[in-house]
Amino acid sequence: MENISLKLERNFLEAIQKVMRKHNYMTKTEFIRESIRDKIRRLEEKEIVENKDMMAQIKLSEKNIKKGKIKELRY
Repeated sequence: MENISLKLERNFLEAIQKVMRKHNYMTKTEFIRESIRDKIRRLEEKEIVENKDMMAQIKLSEKNIKKGKIKELRY
């Protein structure tokens, strides 16, 4: 496991500590690790949704080409 150093402003650290107490986190490390995992998960979910939207647009464009409504795909 690799160590990293993180500097935080006092008011930000106090906000983190308040949330930690409220939600029973024992260490800042535990809280920060879970926060990072959650952020990664949300970004990956966002990519999946965006890819689904893109695929839906491609399928619609292909359908419109077949119907003669448009002449080329525009992405």
